[in-house]
Amino acid sequence: MGKDNNNFEAKLFQTADKLRKNIDAAEYKNVVLGLIFLKHISDSFQELYDRLEKDEFSDSEDRDEYIAENVFFVPEISRWKNLHAKATLPEIGVELDNAMTAIEKENHELKNVLPKVYAKPNLDKTSLGELINVISDIELKAETDSSKDLLGRVYEYFLGEFASAEGKKGGQFYTPKSIVKLMVEMIEPYKGRIYDPACGSSGMFVISEKFVREHQGNIQDITIYGQESNQTTWKLSKMNLAIRNINSQFVIWNTEGSFLKDAHPDLKADFILANPPFNQKEWGQDILQEDGRWQYGLPPAGNANFAWMQHMIYHLKTNGVMATVLANGSLSSMTSGEGEIRRKIVKAGLVDCIVALPKQLFYNTGIPATIWILRRGDHTKKGETLFIDASEMGFMKDRVHREFSPEDIEKIETIYHNWRKDENYEDVKGFCKSARFEEIEKHSFVLTPGRYVGIPDEEDDGIPFEDKMNELTSTLSKQMLKEKELDENIKIQLSKIGFTL
Repeated sequence: MGKDNNNFEAKLFQTADKLRKNIDAAEYKNVVLGLIFLKHISDSFQELYDRLEKDEFSDSEDRDEYIAENVFFVPEISRWKNLHAKATLPEIGVELDNAMTAIEKENHELKNVLPKVYAKPNLDKTSLGELINVISDIELKAETDSSKDLLGRVYEYFLGEFASAEGKKGGQFYTPKSIVKLMVEMIEPYKGRIYDPACGSSGMFVISEKFVREHQGNIQDITIYGQESNQTTWKLSKMNLAIRNINSQFVIWNTEGSFLKDAHPDLKADFILANPPFNQKEWGQDILQEDGRWQYGLPPAGNANFAWMQHMIYHLKTNGVMATVLANGSLSSMTSGEGEIRRKIVKAGLVDCIVALPKQLFYNTGIPATIWILRRGDHTKKGETLFIDASEMGFMKDRVHREFSPEDIEKIETIYHNWRKDENYEDVKGFCKSARFEEIEKHSFVLTPGRYVGIPDEEDDGIPFEDKMNELTSTLSKQMLKEKELDENIKIQLSKIGFTL
């Protein structure tokens, strides 16, 4: 994305955030993202409506015309131009809630998805009208871009900004874009079924769709499957996918979650991408003791890391590949049977690559985490695992959040793909190491990359050792002389006022 567009989106968010006033960011995001979504579907509808108006054999108010073109039908009371005209009226909140209800009635896939929060008394109606004007201005920026594409990018940008504003709660619905991009670039989900059992706002699916388009693939060749236990987050997800025109019929919400109520029990996915909750407690182990997903051992009741891992392995197709983010403890924990589960997973030849991530990448935790890449079937590198230590990579995007640059992502994924293809790969001390099973066994199946990659060699600056020692000795002598002079000066000053040492 160009710099101008970044500035545009940042300014747009700042303007929208100023109108928030006394409303919590967690509540306000539904107000703003709902309006962006409404603007998006109304623009798509209007574009087709105008075309149909010019065609004497078509009816611009016929729902079937829109279904045929995979465009949401927007009834008259919900069309953006009509709502924009009422933006300054005191009843604009009620008008917007009615507009959302009318859209849901006309489009069954949006049933119970759209926010109906605009008539709430704590939402200042003057600010709401101003927010409608701000979002209306997006089309002025869309002269060189498709308005729909720009709205999709604005929605995505706003999701990230709201996640940042919410901090720990924001991390529950949003995985930072640079982490998702790295995972997608590494496992390359070109074709088949893509699954995320903790899908949040569906960022994994959006970036996967972009990957397919950027590599001239056919978006019809992928089908997405997801599950989310938080209803508000699921609504954000459904809107995020609809704004990208991605079919979300298999993205399911239920309060029980993926362990207690697996929404896709028979699914075998070609690709799995996930960022499940770290170190989750009370996940239902007492109810699921005999569950068929625990092929490598019963995960402990107090930590769901290996429950998530095994849930995903269970749903991974033969020759499938998965990338998941887990807390660093998953690499080394020996308590409550976790060491034994990890040993069995390694011995099964599933662990393809481990990437240690830096601190401060996530909104909900400052602790470092790890990307695990697991493969099944013929595509595994028999008896080898690649360890990458990326813990010192990235840049500080702001005072508290780190992010990978495009160059960081390219470096990591290039090393990985070269290793996979046995082309131009070499171990780099302190960064990457291809370790055989025997070496991992010597380390008691602890998978912390630092154990394998070692410490990088100090760069040789070409200065002879004797010269370095002479310079160091000279510096120390000067420092000692300065300290002696300072002591003498202090004694003189004290003696002047009658003190002696």
